[in-house]
Amino acid sequence: MLAGLVGVAGPQDGKPQSGKPQNGAQSIQPELYGKKICGWPRPEGVPNEVWENACEACTSVPTSPETSADGTLTSHSCDGGYEIRIKVVPGGKHPADAKRVVMKGGGLGEEKPPNGQEHRAGEIAEVAQTFTRYDASYPFMNEKGVIIGETTIGGRRELYSDEGMFDIMELERLALERASTAREAIRIMGEFAEKHGYGDGGECLTIGDAKEIWQFEIFGPGSAEIGAVWAAKRIPPGEVGVSANRSRITTLTDDPNQTMYSKNVYDVAEKMGWWKKGEPFLFNRTFGMSGPPTPNRREWRVLSILAPSLKLDPWAPEQPFSVKPDKKVTVRDLMAIHRDVYEGTEFDQTKNPLAGPFGTPNRWSMPRDYKPVEGYSPVERVVAVQQCSYVTVLQARAGMPAWIGSLAWFAPDDAKTSVFTPFYAGNFKVPTSFEIGRRDRFDRNSAYWASNFIGNWSNLNWRGMIQDIRAKQAEIENKLFADQPVVEKMALEIHQTDPARARTFMSDYSNRVAQENFMKWWELADKLVTDYQDGGSRTTPEKRTIPAEWLQQQGPIGTKLPTAPSAPPKVERKSEKKVEKKSETP
Repeated sequence: MLAGLVGVAGPQDGKPQSGKPQNGAQSIQPELYGKKICGWPRPEGVPNEVWENACEACTSVPTSPETSADGTLTSHSCDGGYEIRIKVVPGGKHPADAKRVVMKGGGLGEEKPPNGQEHRAGEIAEVAQTFTRYDASYPFMNEKGVIIGETTIGGRRELYSDEGMFDIMELERLALERASTAREAIRIMGEFAEKHGYGDGGECLTIGDAKEIWQFEIFGPGSAEIGAVWAAKRIPPGEVGVSANRSRITTLTDDPNQTMYSKNVYDVAEKMGWWKKGEPFLFNRTFGMSGPPTPNRREWRVLSILAPSLKLDPWAPEQPFSVKPDKKVTVRDLMAIHRDVYEGTEFDQTKNPLAGPFGTPNRWSMPRDYKPVEGYSPVERVVAVQQCSYVTVLQARAGMPAWIGSLAWFAPDDAKTSVFTPFYAGNFKVPTSFEIGRRDRFDRNSAYWASNFIGNWSNLNWRGMIQDIRAKQAEIENKLFADQPVVEKMALEIHQTDPARARTFMSDYSNRVAQENFMKWWELADKLVTDYQDGGSRTTPEKRTIPAEWLQQQGPIGTKLPTAPSAPPKVERKSEKKVEKKSETP
């Protein structure tokens, strides 16, 4: 998924360079910046920092049910300037001749200009019954318990085609409207992309249900072509994976219980000159990158948190596709991962000089003419970034109706300064505070703005405020997890005699706690404003005092005082006799 510059980059991002594009690069005007810039090689005319920002966004952690403490898990950090509103889209019955309009190019928020809004791309035959689903920038769950996480993986630019009817968001919507299982969702997306065309950048979706979780990767079929190249690989039972903006699927097999892929995988690879029959075939090396792999810090960090005993190398060019974690993985483990800034490691961003005296891990744009010292990288791409639109930790459990067993733990904005709240698959709606919001208008009625305000305010004194934020997160989330089994038990008891009332009960509970959390987050915001006024005058000295360690690291601080002048040499003067003038008598 793309970062905050998608669809809104302007002339300040640099004019396209003159000259003929090299090595398959395309010259792209700033007003057309979007998913086209994410991939290899970098398009001519797109500044390097814009390209890196676009391609280093979103993280997903697919977790098999056998290694989870409670059901299949996956996640998604929607990192960038994307849609901040969510809603429930009801399913329904449709007549035999009904058509479904296919939309393309949306998901960026209503504040974006017309060229950043969705438009009609075509239509297909509708099915008799569609399922209720959640919609956001990237749709993430339906009432049947199918859950989806996402990250953009770019891939080779030669694969991008404008001719395709579907982008990744619309493929997700279609799958959630029609699929009851993860495998069904994969088949639906693959078939429609192949038939009607995939017109989007390379994407990875982590798709699960109560029984299993898959990693699905898709690319265009080549310039001006209709179709798609895709593959899906199951996360092995008992293991956990990660997607962090690059293709991760390697070998393909003919066992449909392990891998699935499009019919044209080998033909396209051979036609483009990227593979020859008889050579080893690696899906990610063929379609996902045009050069050797390089270290991906987030892949290392996620897998190292969950399987520290493996002692993975943070500088390794590639990490394992999946690993067996040291212990059962919980929902709260994934929440913690999506709040991570590498604290306690050599890459800790709260210790970087750019963190300032109070250790903020958030980073702003570096000057274009800044050249780091050779051998140094000034900024690490962490998991939790301030430009995040929202985070979902998704859970699908067996043994109960899917609309109770599946839920999304949703955090508006950046998870490290936000709070998670549970939205069940059976919800009929979400509170208005989660349905509204624009990035260009501050709004106290918006859940996004409550979290975004706290995130921005915390940059004044991260070291102090994050203690208060984490305490409030723990207070709210501890209660939610304590209440969860009790509420679900009550719903199951009601379900035995009145399924419809049980679903209403769960929807009402979910919306009530979501609205309560929204109000509590604004209360926290007001408290932080009060407590940290004038440098933290109403907090403890420990929170407001600049750390001595940081001061010592800076060397001399303040105004350089002038050197004191030396004392002038003493000059001995000859004693002079005082001469008295006698008054003259007239």
